Amino acid sequence: MSTTQELYTVLINEEMQYSVWPLKLAIPSGWDKRPVEGSLDICNEYINANWTDMRPKTLQHAMASH
Repeated sequence: MSTTQELYTVLINEEMQYSVWPLKLAIPSGWDKRPVEGSLDICNEYINANWTDMRPKTLQHAMASH
């Protein structure tokens, strides 16, 4: 059994959607790294504090214009 803990980062896309991503993997096209990395718990805490509206950005704007 491994004693090393995998490290993660938080990514965000153009629609302002968040994702937890393993640090050891390349960041996929269309996603940008946020200023947090560490355990899953740390990354999930960041997402919970910052992703307060689950709707994609385009839907938020469309609903605001009605």
